[in-house]
Amino acid sequence: MKILSSHHEYSTKGAGDLIDITADIAKSLKGVSLTTGNMTVFVQGSTAGITTFEYEPGLIADIQQFYRDLVPSGRDYHHDRTWGDANGFSHLRAALTGQSLTVPFESGRLLLGTWQQVVLAEFDNRPRKRLVIVHMIGE
Repeated sequence: MKILSSHHEYSTKGAGDLIDITADIAKSLKGVSLTTGNMTVFVQGSTAGITTFEYEPGLIADIQQFYRDLVPSGRDYHHDRTWGDANGFSHLRAALTGQSLTVPFESGRLLLGTWQQVVLAEFDNRPRKRLVIVHMIGE
């Protein structure tokens, strides 16, 4: 078993930005000696998440609306009173989504479904630089 890693940096536009990172993480498998194993995709930070869905305009809008409805930004959150940064909603959305995802791979290919992409979800109320760390474990 080997463990290899790669890092990818993204500039986001702030809350609601959903970035398809599938091609970037798939490139992590190119030129490495691993053909079968698991890839963990992790975003640093407590106001962003990693998820998977069919990355098409209608579903992107639905996902954005889902988060706005489920955890609205205009409410008074305890976190906002503590820090005064008005991003309590961002932390809650990220906690619901999670910061990592495991994707298996075989024959040097990610085993994603036909319409399944890996997506970086930005929840913070301002643009951010996000570091996504990919760890590949396999043989």
